[in-house]
Amino acid sequence: MSHKNTPWRLGALTAAILILVLASACSKPAPAPQATPPSAPDTTATTETPPAPSAPPAKPIELSYSVFFPPTHLQCKEAEAWAQEMEKRTNGRVKITIYPGGSLTQAPQVYEGVVSGISDLGMSCLAYTRGRFPLLEGLDLPLGYPNGKVATRLATDLTRKYAPAEIADTHVLYLHAHGPGILASKKPVHTLEDMAGLKVRGTGLSAKIINNLGATPIGMSQPETYEALQKGVVEATLCPVETLKGWKQGEVVSYITDSSAIGYTTAMFVTMNKAKWDSLPADIQAVFNEVSDEWVDRHGTAWDQADAEGQEFIRSLSREEIALPEEEQARWVQAVKPILDEYVAGCTAKGLPGAEFLADLQAGIAANAS
Repeated sequence: MSHKNTPWRLGALTAAILILVLASACSKPAPAPQATPPSAPDTTATTETPPAPSAPPAKPIELSYSVFFPPTHLQCKEAEAWAQEMEKRTNGRVKITIYPGGSLTQAPQVYEGVVSGISDLGMSCLAYTRGRFPLLEGLDLPLGYPNGKVATRLATDLTRKYAPAEIADTHVLYLHAHGPGILASKKPVHTLEDMAGLKVRGTGLSAKIINNLGATPIGMSQPETYEALQKGVVEATLCPVETLKGWKQGEVVSYITDSSAIGYTTAMFVTMNKAKWDSLPADIQAVFNEVSDEWVDRHGTAWDQADAEGQEFIRSLSREEIALPEEEQARWVQAVKPILDEYVAGCTAKGLPGAEFLADLQAGIAANAS
């Protein structure tokens, strides 16, 4: 075999093989694209922070309130309205539960119950604990109060002005007081002489007034008075007009003597436990003060409304109303003056400003005389 053309043949063969390889490569399918693996979270990206869960509402400040009035009495209803307004204006941060009618502490124990914390708040009469409030007892003197609103304003204003040590163991919010006490009787009373020997229901200060008018005081509670008048155990009662309807005593008397020239009142406190008051946030204390200031006139108005209803009641029964002439009124004023002198002397002996307190009261009454 001739090898003359071998190099050419090898080159041709190599070229053919190369062509076949390239053709084969071109005929292979393109590799499938690989799936992109899930990317890791971008920790540098800004994400929206979910809202924080709302904080549970703060537990309300729960307070107990001992009120000596029965739940049906207008003054107890005013206390309830005051408590509701406190809850409203504090957006529910304060909740006050009222215990009416002596259900938590009896009337004479209400103040000391507040001092000791048996109740957080209390409403009762200063007069129920004679001697406990020597300066403020001047509020109840027979000074000729024209109505309950004036009595209430003066009681609150002068208590705040003098701030006596006798009430420093609680935080007094305000006071209120009924309209002038008058004489309701089974017999007509036109003069001091008609009072001589008359058996009159009265306790505490009113008993002193009865004595000074020449009558005989008979001590008993209001619930006992109706039957006592009915049976003649007593012949008269010294009381605010509202009592004649509220306790139905107008049914068992025949005459109403307008003795408002010596009209006394009974001052009632609304006070809070000292430590409890000090523990309250300042904004809550401010609401207590604000609402209490508004309720001064509300209580006074309520007393006057009750007196008006009592007046209508006795007129519906056709009871005779007796007006004292000015000269006779002056005699009654002079008859009770020793009670005022005794008050001043007692205060002076205790180092209390009784004379100044009494002068302020008399000036306030004169300024508001109708």
